[in-house]
Amino acid sequence: MQLNEAISKRITELLQERGMTQYQLFVKSGLPKSTINSVVNCLYDSVKLRVIHEMCQGLGIDLPEFFNSPLFDEDNLEP
Repeated sequence: MQLNEAISKRITELLQERGMTQYQLFVKSGLPKSTINSVVNCLYDSVKLRVIHEMCQGLGIDLPEFFNSPLFDEDNLEP
């Protein structure tokens, strides 16, 4: 799996766990709705760490918690 796909899946997973919508993440994170949609739908080849950090703030977690997922294990990611 590509890194952008893992990021998309992790955001979707965290939204579902919290019962949040992309719109609620937009409100809480301050990121543009289009940016959130683009990340979730893998429209970016890569995602800036700043964007992930702002999404984490909206989700109420820190970066280590975001990346603490089997999705980011080296065995699951393509080089």
